[in-house]
Amino acid sequence: MEISPLAIPGAFSIANVVHPDERGEFVEWFRADVIREKTALDFSTIQANLSVSQRGTVRGIHFADVPPGQAKYVVCVTGSIRDYVVDIREGSPTFGEWESLDISSTARNAILIDVGLGHAFVALEDNTTVVYLVTDYYKPRSEHGITPLDAELALKFPFEPQDLVVSPKDQSAPSLASAHSSGMLPRWAGGQ
Repeated sequence: MEISPLAIPGAFSIANVVHPDERGEFVEWFRADVIREKTALDFSTIQANLSVSQRGTVRGIHFADVPPGQAKYVVCVTGSIRDYVVDIREGSPTFGEWESLDISSTARNAILIDVGLGHAFVALEDNTTVVYLVTDYYKPRSEHGITPLDAELALKFPFEPQDLVVSPKDQSAPSLASAHSSGMLPRWAGGQ
């Protein structure tokens, strides 16, 4: 397991080692001890989620109230996604910036996203299955969103706008500027 920090503090690219043989392959795709050693994050899995999406489906930008927040470890079991981490933490040196990473079932890679960061992805193939390990339970009143179609954020999707499938809830979520002015965003804790 190779862990590399992304440009946004608290986000990491995970390259997992694939062990192929005549039976298929084996991948040790999550190790809490290695994550703690390489990132200083204590990733205690509390819940596991699974979604299946068609090509062009966008999920996010989602985040949870901090504290406690909800860190995520995201992998593709089938298909592939372009994953987006968005720095929505007030006071962060990279506030309003985003980074994307392609994650696929063939590469067997992952992304680790710390609490307080926004998360979204778009499915690059039909029947893409994504598994998320998370550090807190889903709490509807603590969950929030920013529209992935925010023109100021300008997430670069690999599809034309008319080919994106975005839920009504995500479409009607506030822009980053609106969420910022309403005081709903998490604060940068420095050194996160």
